[in-house]
Amino acid sequence: MSAHTFEPIAARPAPVQTEGLVAWVRHNLFGDWKTTLGTVIVLAALLTFVPRLLGWALVHAVWVPNFDACHVEGAGACWGVVAEKFRIIIFGRYPFEEQWRPLIATLLLLTLLVCSCMRMFWKAWLGLAWVAVLGFFFVVMYGGVLGLSRVDTDRWGGLPLTLLLSSLSMAMAFPIALLIALGRRSRMPAIKSFCTIYVELIRGVPLISVLFMASFMFPLLMPQGFSIDVLVRVLAGITLFAAAYMAEVIRGGLQAVPKGQVEAAATLGLSYWQTQRKIVLPQALAMVVPGIMNNFISTFKDTSLVTIVSLYELTGAMSLALNSDADWRPYKIEGYLFIALIYFAFCFSMSRYSLWIEKQVNKSKQR
Repeated sequence: MSAHTFEPIAARPAPVQTEGLVAWVRHNLFGDWKTTLGTVIVLAALLTFVPRLLGWALVHAVWVPNFDACHVEGAGACWGVVAEKFRIIIFGRYPFEEQWRPLIATLLLLTLLVCSCMRMFWKAWLGLAWVAVLGFFFVVMYGGVLGLSRVDTDRWGGLPLTLLLSSLSMAMAFPIALLIALGRRSRMPAIKSFCTIYVELIRGVPLISVLFMASFMFPLLMPQGFSIDVLVRVLAGITLFAAAYMAEVIRGGLQAVPKGQVEAAATLGLSYWQTQRKIVLPQALAMVVPGIMNNFISTFKDTSLVTIVSLYELTGAMSLALNSDADWRPYKIEGYLFIALIYFAFCFSMSRYSLWIEKQVNKSKQR
């Protein structure tokens, strides 16, 4: 027998960690020389500007509504302007002594919006709750009954007006967009042409033009002595504008559903509406959740344009509060940052909710 010499195997390198914070940083921030260079540049910029920003916004900031303290040399951000003008920014031109009314109405509407996003409240009574809350909202805000003084809609403003316009326009635009999307795929030439003209006409003009037409041109077409409240006209304009864009998002989802499923439903004897309700729409809407939520977020921010028709929502109320006071007018940056934080809170919440909906849809698909 021949003797065999034992030769030890060279040690292998330790496996590279692929999970955890260190692995994420190594892969995303220092993956190659280009990524590393970009990371270094960004870190250098942050180290240069972030300390200055924090010094202005926090360290040297003035938090109390003291006009003289804000004018001291070396003072940072004057957040006192928010404390001084808070009620005007949030409630607009609503009578100061009656601002408890929009506060209650807004809190109730926000509570209903949060409950509507939770599955445990998806019951048959939720629709009735919306009718009741919206009715209460208008009664409390408008007044004229139950001993409440009357406040015309042109004096509504701030956050209550922003929430009202955005929530109502989203709720009304969705069914309209659904019908328009189905109409564009219809085999009936008249319906298809009407839906196509509507979408192309609305998408061909900016929202500011739609609001201008609804507020100033539409009343000229009405009979003598007949008028529609400006809030209703603006709400209709935003709804129709949002519906046109949302219809195209939904139509994209409808086209993504395989044609064979529709043909299979026809062989089973399902009618058109049964096929759409049970087979096509559940799949189509699940695929376009991000696009629909993007449309909702865009609509929420577009409500700031109603200022052109003298409805002072959140952005307009902030400008109204500061432009009317020469002392606090130089601190518009702080005011805009404050309302930007409010917009971010709502938009970020909607985006997180969209991700939750997507996860729920994916779970149902896996089953």
